[in-house]
Amino acid sequence: MKINVYTLNSFAKTRDGGNPAGVVMNADLLSEEEMRKIAAILGFSETAFVLQSNMADFKVRFFTPNEEVDLCGHATIATFYTMSSLNLLKQGKYKQETRAGILGIEIHNDNFVMMNQSIPVFSEVIDKDEIADSLNISTSQISEDLLVQVVSTGLRDIMVPVKSIEILDRIRPDMNKVKEISQKYNTVGYHVFSLESLHGANAYCRNFAPLYGIPEESATGTSSGALGCYLYRYGKINEEQVSNIIFEQGYSMKKPSEIRVSIAVKENEIFEVKVGGRGMNLILKEVEI
Repeated sequence: MKINVYTLNSFAKTRDGGNPAGVVMNADLLSEEEMRKIAAILGFSETAFVLQSNMADFKVRFFTPNEEVDLCGHATIATFYTMSSLNLLKQGKYKQETRAGILGIEIHNDNFVMMNQSIPVFSEVIDKDEIADSLNISTSQISEDLLVQVVSTGLRDIMVPVKSIEILDRIRPDMNKVKEISQKYNTVGYHVFSLESLHGANAYCRNFAPLYGIPEESATGTSSGALGCYLYRYGKINEEQVSNIIFEQGYSMKKPSEIRVSIAVKENEIFEVKVGGRGMNLILKEVEI
C-alpha cells in the first residue's frame, strides 16, 4: 500500500534549518500499526497523522520512530503549515484534539502557525551532580542561580541551565545515562540551554531525548513552551518580554531553528502559553508500507 506523506522542516530559520516532520492527511483508515510503520520508515523524530474529530476541528496523533507520544510541537506546526500552504485552511483559529488535550491553533499571514500548550506544571527539582554526570560536564558548568527542574506544558522535560554557549556546544551526553534518568523521572528528555545567544534570542538550546529514539532534536516546540514559563518564573524574562520570547536551537547540528513563545500573565500567574514558527521545504512523497 502506498501512502502520500508531506515532509517539511518546522521552526526553520534558514532553508537548511528547522526540524523535519512528516504529515499524513486523512489518516482515519490507517491502523495504529500502519502509523507506526510509516513513522519508522520516515525516521523523523515525529510524524503527525490527521484524523477526523468529534470534539475539535481535527484529531492529530504523533509517532516517533519508536512509539506514540501525547503531543509534538514541531509536528503540530508542520501539520497546520501544510494545511495552510495547500489552501485547506485560511488564516484564523482552530482546535486540535491530542492525547494531551484539546489545544488551540492560530494561523497568521505567511502561514505562520502558533499553537496553544497546557498551563505549566513545575515538578521535581533534580540534583545537578546527577545531570552533570550524564552530560559529561562538571557541576560547576551548570548555572548556580537556576534549578535543574522538570517542567511540563504538555510533556515533561528536564530544564538544564548551563553557563555559556561554548559549554553547551561542547556537550557530548552519555545517551544511556540520559535515557535512564529520563525514565527515572518519567520525562521525555533534557532541554539544555544557555541564556547567551547568537542572534539576540532569549536563550540558546539543545534537546536530548534518547528514551524516545531521538539522540538530539533541532527544534522542540513543547520544551520551548516549558522553558519560556520556567524563565518567567525564575525572573529571567519580565512581563514586558513574555509576549515575544525567541529561542535558538539546532545550531550545533547545523540546522538553525527559531522558536517563538508567547506567554500571557495575570497577577504573576501564567494563564496561557503559545509556541509558534514557520515551515520550509514542503515536499509530497509516497511511502510504501
